[in-house]
Amino acid sequence: MCRLTSSIKMRRCISVIPVKTGIQILRDRTTNPNLDSRVSGNDVRATMFSLFWTLRRNARTKRNFVFALAAIFLAFSFVAQAQQPARIPQIGILINTPASLQSAQVEAFRRRLHELGYVEGKTILIEYRYAEGKLERLPDLAAELVRLKVDVIVASAPRAVFAAKKASATIPIVFAVATDPVGLGLVSSLARPGGNITGLSLMAPDLDGKRLELLKEAFPKASRVAFLWFPGAPTGNLSLKEMEAAAKALGLKLLSLEVQSLDDFASAFAQAKRDGAQALLTTPHSLIATQARQVLDFAAKNRLPAMYHSSEFVEAGGLMSYGPSYTDSWRRAADFVDKILKGAKPADLPVEQPTKFEFLVNLKTAKQIGLTIPQKVLARADKVIK
Repeated sequence: MCRLTSSIKMRRCISVIPVKTGIQILRDRTTNPNLDSRVSGNDVRATMFSLFWTLRRNARTKRNFVFALAAIFLAFSFVAQAQQPARIPQIGILINTPASLQSAQVEAFRRRLHELGYVEGKTILIEYRYAEGKLERLPDLAAELVRLKVDVIVASAPRAVFAAKKASATIPIVFAVATDPVGLGLVSSLARPGGNITGLSLMAPDLDGKRLELLKEAFPKASRVAFLWFPGAPTGNLSLKEMEAAAKALGLKLLSLEVQSLDDFASAFAQAKRDGAQALLTTPHSLIATQARQVLDFAAKNRLPAMYHSSEFVEAGGLMSYGPSYTDSWRRAADFVDKILKGAKPADLPVEQPTKFEFLVNLKTAKQIGLTIPQKVLARADKVIK
């Protein structure tokens, strides 16, 4: 075929081809864009024009010509539709804390997506929303993600999950970490979540007792331990009872420090000082996580040995932590997202429990506040920051 510059020239220079051949060309060019061109230049346009003239010459009746012409336009419609770019799935990530506190976890999530075959910006789009510790912002941030029509929302903690759930009852939601998803009302059961929510639980037997045991082993002279916790959570009282029982078994005095709002931290810290706290232990809750800097500064200023529930605290300057690996949970959250994008429903994806636990020690922090951690304790650590 020659170069097309006008419809008149096209009519003069284009070759007449069989109808079946023309339709096959259109099908090949649509289903296999990399196929060597069987018509040069504007191949699709030229092929359609050639088919038109073939039909016009060969149609014996006006009725036959009209039917044939309709078939061509139907084929052209198929080509145009098939050539439209496929929609790229979108993931919304909703996080309570500042980005700096969750960077390792989010990176683990992104790496796992890459391992599963996704390329951010090409085959998957990710919208990040951080509340920066201001939990009252979560509903608006969740609403933003819903307006963007994301395909799935990954929420960092229960407060973010509730915000996403209120914003949409249909968009699938995956929680990366949740202390007690059944007790909190996020899911009906671990085996059959129901609704549009599923994810990863942090529940495991006797975690609090294990934290106290490690704290006692590292600092045997500490007998009065301040316990920073949130009493408003469904598992709050159970957690306190477990801690009191574990403390009594170890010969420790537990000092309860309740926090229910940002304003409670200053008074809780003042109470710890009045009661002569010799060590500090925290329980998992989004409010405490968002105020990590306050908690870390209090422990450092008062040279208190502290055991945290999450490695995020130790990586940010805390002394020790023991608990489920948040990084591993975020990595596994990517598998939930992959299954959902491939058609699975959250209601049919059982909530998974932690499989990896970590004991972290920050020797740099120990040196700064003048504490010595026994070698036998360091030997048990999965990671030591120097």
